[in-house]
Amino acid sequence: SAEAFHQRIGISGVILTKMDGDTRGGAALSIKMVTGQPIKFIGVGEKYDALEPFYPDRMASRILGMGDVLSLIERVQAEVDEQEAVRLHEKLRREEFTLEDFLEHLRLAKRFGSLGKIFELLPAEMLKLVGVSRITPEQMAQFERQLKRAEAIINSMTPEERRNYRLIDGSRRRRIARGSGTTVEDVNALLKQYVEMRQMMKRLREGAFPFGKLLGKGRKKGGKKRD
Repeated sequence: SAEAFHQRIGISGVILTKMDGDTRGGAALSIKMVTGQPIKFIGVGEKYDALEPFYPDRMASRILGMGDVLSLIERVQAEVDEQEAVRLHEKLRREEFTLEDFLEHLRLAKRFGSLGKIFELLPAEMLKLVGVSRITPEQMAQFERQLKRAEAIINSMTPEERRNYRLIDGSRRRRIARGSGTTVEDVNALLKQYVEMRQMMKRLREGAFPFGKLLGKGRKKGGKKRD
């Protein structure tokens, strides 16, 4: 046990590996109580360099289902070009989040590697957008397939349709379904998800989530709020 190991060796800190489940949060609390030593790093992957500093407040946020937004922001900053981030911020501020931006988000998600790691950092309310409260390996595999299907559907749209989803009527949806090798139901589901994400982005901008205020900081003083 951790207590016996500490008594024999005398550890000065702990590295907690395989932070990929709810039980790890309980283990973090337990090992601190048993050994009295701080947790210094957590493992977030299989490679030797997949270590991150341990922040107690962020772990508490994960356990409470509030996600770990700060860690997510740090990962995004490491992957996203600064100019691209500014451009996206302006589009969010002006509520101009198009299907082209949605596609960029899907491609960005691929660059992060395992989407499961991203989902672990999201607040529970965001997970409800994909109809789940907890991500299992099976659900993650299904989500990967849905991501590929969504990319095929958006690639089958015209530039005008990507910029203005309201143009996509019944006949256009049938054409998009044929071009992407999917069904009209798949196209409808994607558009519904996109609209829900637009609404979520609006709530983020207005500060409904913890990091919404970060997005809202770009709003100019005295600027008129759009309806």
